[in-house]
Amino acid sequence: MRVHIGWALALAALAAAGGYAAAKPAKTPKGYIVAEVQVTDAESYKAYVPGAGAAVAKYGGKYLARGGRVEQLEGPPPAGRFVIVEYPSFEAARAFYHSAEYQAIAPIRQKASISRFWIAEGLPASK
Repeated sequence: MRVHIGWALALAALAAAGGYAAAKPAKTPKGYIVAEVQVTDAESYKAYVPGAGAAVAKYGGKYLARGGRVEQLEGPPPAGRFVIVEYPSFEAARAFYHSAEYQAIAPIRQKASISRFWIAEGLPASK
């Protein structure tokens, strides 16, 4: 019994000193899908939106920006809608894009718009 109490006290001391927390693995950086979408056929594009939203949610995505105001500061302006979706990791963003659910509806977007998509890895989580 005393051995268990000793270990518990040692772990508590390490945690209080920050040593135990430092030994934990670092958080995985988030992943982001960034897209520029110039809708060329608004009526057809409407069929894409519900399926895309469902697939984004299934893979842990959260819209951070989607078609709101964009102000050009430098370089050419985006052509159309600007979208940023945050995922738990780069791998989760990649899994969303390559999923059967998303690939089934992507052709709707591709036919109804001119699009550019990227996956970007976020910065490591700060302590």
